[in-house]
Amino acid sequence: MAASAVRGAVALRTSVSRPVAFVRKIPWTAASSELREHFAQFGHVRKCTVPFDKETGFHRGMGWIQFSSEEELQNALQQEHHILDGVKLYVKAQRPKVLQGDQTSDEEKDF
Repeated sequence: MAASAVRGAVALRTSVSRPVAFVRKIPWTAASSELREHFAQFGHVRKCTVPFDKETGFHRGMGWIQFSSEEELQNALQQEHHILDGVKLYVKAQRPKVLQGDQTSDEEKDF
């Protein structure tokens, strides 16, 4: 995983209690500001993370939206289709991993 993606995932993981949506299939023409604006209609967007590929200069087509409340996340998930720049986004709730056995939070690879 690219360093920028890891930093974004770690930043959002530090707020495990915060409701987060994972978004895939973000068109390369869309900026994180457009993604933030789209999801702001469902509630307050605390953080919008879209990792970039240093080699290509384009984002990786995925990102995370952190809302202020679970209700706002549910509002976003209840919408059947999310369209950005003519492309249907894939949106799902990002749930923290449940730690099992002797695994610690330092061993988590992604949230």
